[in-house]
Amino acid sequence: MATERQITLAWHRFDDIPAPRLYEILRFRQAIFVVEQASAYEDLDGRDQPAEHLLVHIGTTLAGYLRVIPEANRIRIGRVAVAPAHRGHGLARQMMEAAFARHPGTEIAISAQTYLVPFYASLGFTPTSAEYDDAGVPHVDMERR
Repeated sequence: MATERQITLAWHRFDDIPAPRLYEILRFRQAIFVVEQASAYEDLDGRDQPAEHLLVHIGTTLAGYLRVIPEANRIRIGRVAVAPAHRGHGLARQMMEAAFARHPGTEIAISAQTYLVPFYASLGFTPTSAEYDDAGVPHVDMERR
């Protein structure tokens, strides 16, 4: 029997995401990246279509999300988000490790919010740029080889 705390990780291709699930994803991203972080940025950037989308549900609640975008010789992980009620329990690490397992041996690029650089460094990422402003939020480019 499923419990409310059951964690489910599921990968989706954009074309296979039903409209209600897509709405759930976009609402989730907006709540974190636009509202919570007070950043008016272009979420609908045309990069969702070629991406793989990892959704993490706890029970029936969307608790975490990330997308993996294929690039020429690597992948880019982005839109990594965990709902406020589920932060501090290792969910972001679990999501990142799921992406690593899905793309073993692949070089990975990210654009990390500066305050998260130590977290991404603990996963093997190293900075490749100076800090820069991305829609009012400080970021650093990082890679994992």
